Amino acid sequence: MTTSLRQYWDLLARHIRPQQRRFNLLVVLMLAGIGLQLVNPQIMRSFIDAALGGDALNGLLWTAGAFIAIALLQQVVSVSVTYLGENVSWTATNALRAELAWHCLNLDMSFHNNHTPGELIERIDGDVSELKNFFSQFVVAVLGNGLLVVGILIVLFFEDWRAGLAFTLFAGLALAIMTRLRGIAVPDQKARRQAEAEMFGFVEEQLTGAEDIRSSGAVDFSLRELIRLQGAILRPDSRSHFKLWIINNTTSGLLTMANILAVTAGYLLFTNGAISIGTVYLFVHYINMLEGPLWALSRQVESFQTIGACVERLNELRRIESKVKDNPNGSKLAPGALGLRFEGVSFAYQDGKASANGKATTSAKTNGTKVKAIQEVSAIQEVSATQEVPVETGNAGYAQVSAAEAPARETNGETPVLHDLSFALAPGRVLGVLGHTGSGKTTLTRLVFRMFDPSAGRILLGETDLRAAALEELRQRVGVVTQDVQLFRASVRDNLTFFDRTISDEQILAAIEALGLQGWYKSLPDGLDTRLDTGGHSLSAGEGQLLALTRIFLRSPGLVILDEASSRLDPATEQHIEHALDRLLHERTAIIIAHRLGTVHRADDILILKDGRVIEFGRREALAHDPESRFASLLRTGLEEVLV
Repeated sequence: MTTSLRQYWDLLARHIRPQQRRFNLLVVLMLAGIGLQLVNPQIMRSFIDAALGGDALNGLLWTAGAFIAIALLQQVVSVSVTYLGENVSWTATNALRAELAWHCLNLDMSFHNNHTPGELIERIDGDVSELKNFFSQFVVAVLGNGLLVVGILIVLFFEDWRAGLAFTLFAGLALAIMTRLRGIAVPDQKARRQAEAEMFGFVEEQLTGAEDIRSSGAVDFSLRELIRLQGAILRPDSRSHFKLWIINNTTSGLLTMANILAVTAGYLLFTNGAISIGTVYLFVHYINMLEGPLWALSRQVESFQTIGACVERLNELRRIESKVKDNPNGSKLAPGALGLRFEGVSFAYQDGKASANGKATTSAKTNGTKVKAIQEVSAIQEVSATQEVPVETGNAGYAQVSAAEAPARETNGETPVLHDLSFALAPGRVLGVLGHTGSGKTTLTRLVFRMFDPSAGRILLGETDLRAAALEELRQRVGVVTQDVQLFRASVRDNLTFFDRTISDEQILAAIEALGLQGWYKSLPDGLDTRLDTGGHSLSAGEGQLLALTRIFLRSPGLVILDEASSRLDPATEQHIEHALDRLLHERTAIIIAHRLGTVHRADDILILKDGRVIEFGRREALAHDPESRFASLLRTGLEEVLV
């Protein structure tokens, strides 16, 4: 077990060291319990020999009383060992859960795009729970019983060297056989755990989309896929159970051999006058005591099949590194509004799949009338004989060059989602980003927030390259509001502050007042103590957006990104949010991602993307008044839906 146990210990060691005193007490009590288990049979041997020798009743009563007292003390010690083992294991494994959760939260989005929440829950909680059970039982069943076996063999050597030698050889044989069998089911258990993780991930997805599944008539598919995934669990589970059956029957055979050996050795030594009848009892009792440790060791060998798989999976998870590297001691971002500059930025999702929000990364998702609308606007846009390519123009105007000068390039073997983006946004200005679905709008904002790093080029916030800034500071200075606001089952206060207790109620109320949201706040039944349901279902979409805007305002970022923040709101609610946005964006740089032209009325500059390329960039007024610009064409046609 050396290698696997070392890997197992490495997982928990750092979380056990802070509990050194409790762990030491656990070891002392465990050793005391072993000593008591070895002493009591000696007392019973003395009682038997004294009774057969005709000793006085008074002495026999004292011997019996000592036996009972030690037995009771042994039970107290056993309960204490179990309690301490569970306590230490729960504390250590809870700390390990926190470590793994923190590790996953700090991995980049490419990791989370490829792993479902259900799978991560199974790995962080399910696998660690197996570790907890193994640790608490390992201390008692493996270490404790292993030491008990050693103690029994030592006592047998003192009683009679021949018996001690025979049982030592037997124990060595049994240990060799069990060690040989210990890993036979690990591959199957690992496959079972992975299949279970995939099933939990599937169940999580199906529960999340239950309404769509029912309304689309896909229930039969979901059930069929669930049966298939359960079948994938059954196959390795059946193989592992068969191998565990082999381990159980091997253990049973070893125990039978041990009893035969004890009875035979005791009979031969007693008939030769080498030992007393009490010592024969001692041999048989000690061998019967071996039955418990051997069965316990056998069960732990079974458990070790699962644990081996869990340890491997958890170590694999810990070894995953984020592609986005943090720089804790990096450059400081300038105070106030932050400028933004893209310099030749290209990017490709390495798995070649859609982005995390389900939008295609290389082409637009279109259907029905939208296809026709896009074709119509494309025709309008082809009035110009040229197509645009990224050219930095500052805020003075815009540029167009031939599309022949902008060939698609491959990045790391994948077709880029963004191609050579170059533009500059001055501090305090608002940039409106337009483009149909799949043009790269959301990907652009994710690069600014450093959920991914660009495949080529660089992004500067102020005068600082994003890679040179600490992630914590970057994400404090950049605020993002999306159309889907994530709310938690907690109070409004905790949802606004993300459980940051350093933010006072006075600061929260000041932010609400500054944003002009007193009416919304007064509508809350319990003020900041109002509890929200899971997913924020107790709030309307508009109220959720107001809460998200207040979150951002509390952080006072230098750059605010609004990604379709008002796309699902009715006009009245959207107008209410517009007033809050006026206050939020005051003296801040902002990027507004929009599908509708009306959404970017507050923008100072306009950036239009198509298939990951900048086809137009410049001041909104200049573009609107230039009849040759794409933006002016869109304003004339009024076909806002082409941007969807």
